[in-house]
Amino acid sequence: MSEQFLHGIEVVEIDTGTRPIRTVRASVIGLVGTAPDADAEVFPFDTPVLIAGSRLETAKLGKTGTLPAAIDGIFDQTGAVVVIIRINESSAITTARKTVAEKKTLVTTKKKDLEGKNKELAAASNTQRAAVEATLTAAKKELETEEKNLTEEITKLKKAETEMIKGGVNETTGAYTGVKALLAAQSKVGVTPRILIAPGFTHIEEVTQEMWSIADQLRAIIIADGPCTNDAAAIKYRGKFGSARVYLVDPQVQVSTTGDQQFEPASARVAGVLVKSDAERGFWWSPSNREIYGIIGTHRPIDFAFGNKNARANILNEQDIATIIQQDGYRLWGNRTCASDKKWAFLSVRRTADMVNESLLQNHLWALDRNISKTYVSDVSEGVNAYLRHLTAQGAVLGGKCWADPDLNTPEQIKEGKVCFNFDFTPPYPAEHITFRSHLVGNYLEEIVK
Repeated sequence: MSEQFLHGIEVVEIDTGTRPIRTVRASVIGLVGTAPDADAEVFPFDTPVLIAGSRLETAKLGKTGTLPAAIDGIFDQTGAVVVIIRINESSAITTARKTVAEKKTLVTTKKKDLEGKNKELAAASNTQRAAVEATLTAAKKELETEEKNLTEEITKLKKAETEMIKGGVNETTGAYTGVKALLAAQSKVGVTPRILIAPGFTHIEEVTQEMWSIADQLRAIIIADGPCTNDAAAIKYRGKFGSARVYLVDPQVQVSTTGDQQFEPASARVAGVLVKSDAERGFWWSPSNREIYGIIGTHRPIDFAFGNKNARANILNEQDIATIIQQDGYRLWGNRTCASDKKWAFLSVRRTADMVNESLLQNHLWALDRNISKTYVSDVSEGVNAYLRHLTAQGAVLGGKCWADPDLNTPEQIKEGKVCFNFDFTPPYPAEHITFRSHLVGNYLEEIVK
């Protein structure tokens, strides 16, 4: 109340009381990839572009690169909000991708043949994933006996592609490039991606490691693709990560497009499954045991049988690798992240904590710089408690409470402008292992003669 003199009547609006807390968006996908034929005005390089669930909006991505297939895989599952980052790629990489699509390979090496012409070879692979790798590997097999510099050329192209995806900061503009451009999504398009994918690139350790640091900043999770070779390689790759923010999926999925069958990274479709699960059930549910639409198989067969601990699906899951099984349709199978701390083993637990924590952060701008008083402390803590009760009623948490600890809010701390609130909650856990205990008894034989 003002101390200024007034001879009259005034109305003073008291701006105290609790504030409602709204849960932040959990299901925005951050998609990073290439699209050499895209409309540069609609999809400029290294710039977040928001797509709100419409295939029409993505038509200008063209048909080459990793982005068109990835967005199609997402939308096969559900309409989703996607932040797209289109990465520039070198002309050599673009050429390699196009020639793979045409099922042939044009390899330019430092040395030419006897007639001074470049080598032109047939490639056995038409897969979208790692087209450069597939192309140049095919070329190497044919040329390695006569072209000593080919291995070096292959390494350079792979490294160039990896560096473009990893990105950094543009020295001229100061803007983020590559996967780091995801950090600019909130300021550019008003949403923060919480599900990060880079199909065709997250089988590369350097790329996933780079995305790991970004996921920590955004409170996001990464759906990473495994090496798609064999179980041992997938298990070895999983061992390179110890984060609850990495959800590893192996192998690739087989799809049919315009009558042609090819293999694609599973991460885009898994991201779509996660968004669909969030919309239908909530972010606190595991996406495991949900159907994946638009696929006709997997790169290698994944055997599965209820109760079989030695099935390939179970072996992969035991090593914290999600996979795809065929059981009344193709299903995502796996609850666990690559967390080294088993407290955070389940993907749904990590995401629930992220959403609760981020929602409290984003909804307390009003509380900053106000005077610390008994009413202030009560308003904040009661607002959080009301939110936790709301989440409990939804089933998002099993319970929770917020309180101001007197031991942490000493006069010295308050004089520094610091106030501390504790809160706790318990997330629900997925029923990963169900046991029915079978007992064979003779007790019911007497029922025969009754």
